[in-house]
Amino acid sequence: MPVRSHRSTSSSGARRWWALAALTLSVLVVALDGTIMTVALPTISRALHADGADLQWITGGYLLALSAALLPVGRLGDRFGHKRLLLAGMVLFALASGLGALARSPGELIAVRAVMGLGAAAIMPLSMAVLPKIFPAEQLPRAIAVWTAATALGMPVGPVLGGWLLNHFWWGSVLVVNLPVVGLALGAVAWLLPSDRADEAGSPSAPERAGGFDVAGAVLGALGVTAVVHGTILQPEQGWGSPTVLASLLGGVLLLVGFVGRERRAADPLVDLGLFTRRAFTAGSLLGVVVNFEVTGILFVVPQYLQGVLGQNALGTGLRVLPLIGGLLVAATLSEALTARAGARIVVPVGLGVLAAGAFLGASGQVTAGYGFVAAWLAVTGLGFGLAVVPATSLVLSSLPPRRAGAGTSLMETVQQVGSVLGVAALGSVLNAGYLSRLDVAGLPAPAADAARDSLPAAAAVADRLGDPALLASAQHAFGHGMSLVLVVCGVISVVAAVLAVTFLPRRDRRPDVGPPPDASQQAVGAQQAVDR
Repeated sequence: MPVRSHRSTSSSGARRWWALAALTLSVLVVALDGTIMTVALPTISRALHADGADLQWITGGYLLALSAALLPVGRLGDRFGHKRLLLAGMVLFALASGLGALARSPGELIAVRAVMGLGAAAIMPLSMAVLPKIFPAEQLPRAIAVWTAATALGMPVGPVLGGWLLNHFWWGSVLVVNLPVVGLALGAVAWLLPSDRADEAGSPSAPERAGGFDVAGAVLGALGVTAVVHGTILQPEQGWGSPTVLASLLGGVLLLVGFVGRERRAADPLVDLGLFTRRAFTAGSLLGVVVNFEVTGILFVVPQYLQGVLGQNALGTGLRVLPLIGGLLVAATLSEALTARAGARIVVPVGLGVLAAGAFLGASGQVTAGYGFVAAWLAVTGLGFGLAVVPATSLVLSSLPPRRAGAGTSLMETVQQVGSVLGVAALGSVLNAGYLSRLDVAGLPAPAADAARDSLPAAAAVADRLGDPALLASAQHAFGHGMSLVLVVCGVISVVAAVLAVTFLPRRDRRPDVGPPPDASQQAVGAQQAVDR
């Protein structure tokens, strides 16, 4: 057998980080797409004559397709290769973006957005699943931090980029912009990521071709997740008491119970439910859900505050949310060394405590506190977010069998996706309740009062039309009160999660439930060969 020539350590290290840059780019474009599309909806409504229901499905169809496809895509990646499926997802996402820019009706755009959701469902979990294949254990937390920062960066940067594009080009530019970014990421991923060849010597992470595919499980899981997400999407408009919302949520739960029963009996299950017997996987996944629940909710209310109370436009809002990303990047540089020294059982609760401190600090502020105060507590929140989520995600990845990494990351992404959607809905309800409890519409005509109760922007429009500065001031203070309630809820959840993390996270010196697979030495050899190629 010919001897493979190895590159130097520095070259191999550089190749790893270039590969991460390619993966980060693919994740970033998916994260950007959601917020860019939100900014573009008013323009799309005028250009394609779309009504409110059409606009809801332009965003909701994408989210439903993404949620439904996550579980089966992960298993398919394990069978046919993570790299192959990742590249296929990127190609599908790019092609659908190009076609979407040419849409001439709302129906065409809704269909294309659903296809984009399928592509995104391959990109998100599989880009994470390949991280352990290219990074050694000691560098994996830093890689996860960079990957996480890319997903979080889409929230503030999306409105900035979307606003600039819409100011200079037609509405389709928000989709066309995906093409060069995905094209660059596609070429880099194809060149830099290790091969999926099943006969790769010494690689336990090579594709697992044996066995069937659990079609019934895939259908049950997809329908269950879709029903839960669909009910949650309808909730803001129809309320938690709506028969449609309740039927969708209850039906989704029943389908997911059926899915669990099916997976426990299946000879070749879609997901390995035995992963939940591993403390590292269960605790890491649930903590990731909690953290993403909170941060998604915070990033839902803060942009509204910056625009409706502080008077920022889309560009200014995006730039002013960046302190949260800055805090996350600082955590990325700290978490690796801290976790290596103290262990995740210490670092994760500390991160949750810092996240709680940031939320409580934000809740203590007044509407008139100004942006400097907002930037300070956002930075603290981002620091806590990074310190909590990076070690928790590292625990999850370390607990996954190499040949089932795709199914494991897809399961984690599915749980976190549903958690994020529920977070926006639940915390949005808290925000709305706080807003309505403090809004003063006494003396207004009934139609104007009803409009003002709808939202802060609606109240601002009514105040401008009636020339009523008192109404605007009342609406701004009412929104500030609602946001404070949201932050208090986030802080309390963080404190509770910190206590649970101390209780349930595995000890640093004891990993029986995550222990190395029997062929761990072969995995190390295979990973090094993959990087050296």
